[in-house]
Amino acid sequence: MRKYIGEIGLTIAAIIWGSGFVASSMALEHYTPYQILAGRFLIGVLLLSIVFYKKFKGIRRSTVTKGVILGGILYLAFVLQTVGLQFTTPSKNAFLTAVNVVIVPFIAFFIYKRKLDVFELTGAVIAVIGIALLSLQFTAEVNIGDVLTLLCAFAFAFHIFYTAQFVKDEDPVAITMIQMMTAAAIGIVVVIVKGEMVFPVETSALLPLIYLGVFSTTIAYLLQTTAQKYITETKAAIILSTEALWGTLFSVIILSELLTMKMGIGAILILVAILISETKLNMIPLQRRLE
Repeated sequence: MRKYIGEIGLTIAAIIWGSGFVASSMALEHYTPYQILAGRFLIGVLLLSIVFYKKFKGIRRSTVTKGVILGGILYLAFVLQTVGLQFTTPSKNAFLTAVNVVIVPFIAFFIYKRKLDVFELTGAVIAVIGIALLSLQFTAEVNIGDVLTLLCAFAFAFHIFYTAQFVKDEDPVAITMIQMMTAAAIGIVVVIVKGEMVFPVETSALLPLIYLGVFSTTIAYLLQTTAQKYITETKAAIILSTEALWGTLFSVIILSELLTMKMGIGAILILVAILISETKLNMIPLQRRLE
């Protein structure tokens, strides 16, 4: 079981983020996107500080530096995704965000000169095709929203990549705490600057926001950071790409969305991508030749 701790942790995180699509939809009925970002990260900071307050004692400077970098990248990714959504369709937004799964291995290749794993790369490409079938309403137009969302995919790719690099030498809980503090601080400043200070407090508004803060932020990012100690960044990106699959499933179950044949094929392709990445089709001699 310990061998698969990274896969299990990231799968749970992807399931939580998939359910977060529904919670975000409900929260947007009451709050602005920037209020949601500030709120979810603030909840994350409070929870992590209460549960892991002892981690602040003797925290290393390197942990703070790396946590601030990850927090800044994470907030940037969410802002680009949020603003992009205002100019493009939700399906395009979800698909273009998921393109990060293909970007991650190339970051490792170009920045760190790491060899491309042919099976992980194949799995990444198949995952993107599956996500396209699962979520994309095919249109040929490209607008500013698409460009911003693609930039968001690059930001998420760098976040996944640097999380894998940083947790090798740092406490995953401590670095997650600093990351949440950074994102929350930026989020609060943005809300103040934009003058979005009116904050609804009725139950119907707070419940989805609390869900996003507790599950989609605190638990999911704690799982991601910890799990990436045990798994390559490309494999992590492929597993996290199942967020689209789980999001569709929860939308069908909770929001009664229609499940089409195209979506079913997309879901199967995502699962095939994970299978290829995980098992490498038991073709180790072929992999060695390709290396």
